[in-house]
Amino acid sequence: MHIRRFAHHDVEPALALNNANVPELNELDAAEVVRLAELAEAALVAEVGGRFAGFCWVLGPGQPYASLNYTWFSRTYDHFVYLDRIAVAPEFRRYGIGRAFYEALIVEFTGRAPVLTCEVNVRPRNETSLRFHHSIGFREVGRQDTDAGAKTVSLLELVLPTD
Repeated sequence: MHIRRFAHHDVEPALALNNANVPELNELDAAEVVRLAELAEAALVAEVGGRFAGFCWVLGPGQPYASLNYTWFSRTYDHFVYLDRIAVAPEFRRYGIGRAFYEALIVEFTGRAPVLTCEVNVRPRNETSLRFHHSIGFREVGRQDTDAGAKTVSLLELVLPTD
């Protein structure tokens, strides 16, 4: 497995993977994939045997992004980084890609941001993601309804090392 920076040729596979994971992720179009990857403080891709296996994007504060969850973190924290989305292709799950992404993000943002934030659905419940996030040290700091009340998310933070 190899973790690298997101590149333009990753737009199509990221779009396909993102949209295959609705409702865990909201649906995007290609233009929004490009925009979010460009806004990201970190946009990473995982490859396994040279094949696209997953991606993640982390946004810093002050970005022009209308996500309800990003807005919640923006109101709650002065300084943070927000994991907007992470997706791993089904054939590459259980390869440790999620952990590898988080390890890379912790290294990248240690000393640069006090917390890494994200959210996980609790309605509909994403038990696998909840267990995973709690296992690496995330804790719930709030909840909110999204999608006009169709979903409820657990808002999570991971306190990052200062150095």
